[in-house]
Amino acid sequence: MCRAAKVIFSEQQALAAARAVAALAVSDAATRDRDRLYPLEALSLFSRSGLGSISIPTACGGGGLPWRTVAEVFRLISAADPSLGQIPQNHFGIIQFVRDEGTPAQQRALFSAVVAGQRLGNGGPEKNSRHTRDVQARLRLREGGLWLTGEKFYSTGALFAHIVVTTAITDEGQAVMAFIPRPADGLEVIDDWSGMGQRTTASGTVRLENVAVAPDRVIPLPSADKPTLRGPVSQLIQAAIDAGIARGAFDEACEFTRRHARPWIDAGVDRQADDPHLQADVGRVYIELLAAEALLRKAARVLDEIDPAALSAEQAARASIAVAEAKVLTTQVALKASEKLLEWGGSRATLAEHGLDRHWRNARTHTLHDPVRWKYHAIGNYYLNGIFPARHAWI
Repeated sequence: MCRAAKVIFSEQQALAAARAVAALAVSDAATRDRDRLYPLEALSLFSRSGLGSISIPTACGGGGLPWRTVAEVFRLISAADPSLGQIPQNHFGIIQFVRDEGTPAQQRALFSAVVAGQRLGNGGPEKNSRHTRDVQARLRLREGGLWLTGEKFYSTGALFAHIVVTTAITDEGQAVMAFIPRPADGLEVIDDWSGMGQRTTASGTVRLENVAVAPDRVIPLPSADKPTLRGPVSQLIQAAIDAGIARGAFDEACEFTRRHARPWIDAGVDRQADDPHLQADVGRVYIELLAAEALLRKAARVLDEIDPAALSAEQAARASIAVAEAKVLTTQVALKASEKLLEWGGSRATLAEHGLDRHWRNARTHTLHDPVRWKYHAIGNYYLNGIFPARHAWI
């Protein structure tokens, strides 16, 4: 059972709670990455403090806070430990899906559980399918009930979830999202994630073998022509995690350079931090970091300016493009800052005792969720030809 959670109603409270979670997580982030130890204490604090319900409307008992706050919460926590930041990533994407597609009764039931402190976990895409949207799992009606069978992977958050949420195809060929409280007969969450980065997200396998699903816990996925904010919201959080990785890497790079790095013999200085070429390099990366953070804030503002009740195709497209713009820069700077960390620190920065390689491994792993080359394509096609981007959870 989860412990009762608070409800946060102000941005100030939310950011204070995020900083407390980050402070708890950062102290042993390198050790947990090395030994694959999960951030259970920090994740529990995340839920108890009320951060899990800040995007739920106040009418449904949540905090009703803007997306700028949600993005900043994820950025702050991910700067300390991006694996911890990624664990509730799908939780917020699912909340947005329920806001967009759930009935009032479904919203009341599911949001009440989240406000009480329960976490939603993702029964993710399927490992051996043709592509991410190729769903082989089936939800069948038989013997008077609904039964789900399938196997999922990339199931971030499922191991730590009170409710596992996954996609399946019905007998009629309808794609749906099924919400399954844990524990459930036939539902197995397997801790087999072996990625080189984001090592403590437990993004492994969910196996479902004739799992009973309540009919009122099934929500059809929208048609392709319906405007939705699910994609922009999911991608905003992805970008915030990458921005956090970049900030964490940059800050640790500066600290390590000041304290431990040796200067190059031709620099004529006593400290690596006094090398003018390195100082210029730091300045270049910092400007890119500030630009990425600024585009992240801009994307959140675009989302905040939209009335979900009157969402148009044009607004949904503009939101997706604004978030894609941020995602391009947060991807770039996360990779660059985490690589420059090792360059500025020198050979000793690669020693296992420092654990600095985790920043690049985390950046490289997390930024592979969706190819940034398609962000460039979507942005260019939008501004050049007025073509709206595709509607799905990755744009």
